[in-house]
Amino acid sequence: GGTEGLFANKTLEITDDVLASYKNQGGFDLLGRSIDQIRSSKQVSAAMTTCQNLNLDGLVIVGGVTSNSDAAQLAETLVQKNCKTKVVGVPVSLNGDLKNQFVETTVGFDTVCKVNSQLISNVCLDAISAGKYYYFVRLMGRKASHVALECALQSHPNMLIMGEEVALSKLTLMEVINKICDGVQARAELGKHHGVLLIPEGLIESIPEMYALIQEISILHNNNVPVTEIPTQVSPWAAALFQFLPPFIRRELLLHQESDNSAQLSQIDTEQLLAHLVEAEMIKRTKEGRYKGKKFSSVCHFFGYQARGSLPSNFDCDYAYVLGHISLHMIAAGLTGYMATVANLKDPVHKWRCAAAPLTAMMSVRRHLRGPGAIPIGKPAIHPSPIDLKGKAYELLREKASSFLLDDFYRTPGGIQFEGPGSDAKPITLTIEDQDYMGDIEMLKLYLDKVKTIVKPGCSRDTLKAAISSMISVTHVLTVMSHPLNAELPLYHFN
Repeated sequence: GGTEGLFANKTLEITDDVLASYKNQGGFDLLGRSIDQIRSSKQVSAAMTTCQNLNLDGLVIVGGVTSNSDAAQLAETLVQKNCKTKVVGVPVSLNGDLKNQFVETTVGFDTVCKVNSQLISNVCLDAISAGKYYYFVRLMGRKASHVALECALQSHPNMLIMGEEVALSKLTLMEVINKICDGVQARAELGKHHGVLLIPEGLIESIPEMYALIQEISILHNNNVPVTEIPTQVSPWAAALFQFLPPFIRRELLLHQESDNSAQLSQIDTEQLLAHLVEAEMIKRTKEGRYKGKKFSSVCHFFGYQARGSLPSNFDCDYAYVLGHISLHMIAAGLTGYMATVANLKDPVHKWRCAAAPLTAMMSVRRHLRGPGAIPIGKPAIHPSPIDLKGKAYELLREKASSFLLDDFYRTPGGIQFEGPGSDAKPITLTIEDQDYMGDIEMLKLYLDKVKTIVKPGCSRDTLKAAISSMISVTHVLTVMSHPLNAELPLYHFN
């Protein structure tokens, strides 16, 4: 029953017979789900009581950035309270936003992207066969657009609007709309009046004015202002934006928050908002004589939770088995506050490198401003990792963007394969990135050992001076790089 079951000491001994019904089929229906947080003093105390009552050697927390942040706090508390239970984390997230030097991808991401890519490719074929509809497809991805990027590389839709691009360029809502309309117009000039557009569910929070509006609504929710009164208590500019939005978006923006005080992005129909505004802009361009194509028509979809109930891919099954083995070994070794990690995932399984990484090495403190005049706050946490706009995956997308937009270069990956060709396929974004972080650390150690071998008592003074000069230069460069302006604050700043 998820964390609620943990607090209530609801248990089931997992035997071979019990596991047989769930093996290689996902298993969240065995574990169950709830609010899934272990944060408040009451929750932490309840979790510790259960661990003590069951005399647990270890507790394995399965989840993403939030669950593993909670795991780190719980591990520390249990140590302070002299509880013997070791707490370890396993990286499992459909959004794929738990990525860092140690975690190349998460369990579940491959399966979700393959299922969604099949659905998107079906929509692409439907679009080109009808020749008269634009499909606006919203995908999972709150703070990061990893699912949208991977699905775009697998299915080749005409357009992809990523939250990271919008945030970096500080594009307003109407600037995003105009960019989409420019794409529609460019295709119309080629006689194409259909297309497929992908967006992540977190896009709406990446648009500056929408983010500010959502923050104001959030503050009023936290102050227990009745929903009916919120529109009259936001600032004048926020009220103007709120009234500009279609009625269905207004209703969705006022929904009560998630358990982490964030907006219910999965319930906000961003794709319908974009389709509505694009249609209005295309009508305006038609009246002004700037657009001479057919009438714009749209169809909207949200591919969210359909994918997470799928049978997992072979890659996700292999990855999960390995993480399970590592978790056992971590607990047996007496480690607590660590995450099971695997490197070289793009290689065959026999070349994977298993490790245990401290959760604190993935954590940082960020200063969040929750609205006008708010006091900077922050606590140690693992934060969602956005798309690297300098990475190879994004570079590949940029190379193909023009072809995707104009050429209908649709790709049909089909369903998940479990045997034969395609059964060992891995996420494209995983296979093209160089991510062997610990391998690079070992390479650095080899070079440092070589320096020690060359620079030792008896070496020439010129060799010694060259070494000192080089080390000073390297140290200065690394010092600057490790303390960039406006970066999050590492944990060692909070002794």
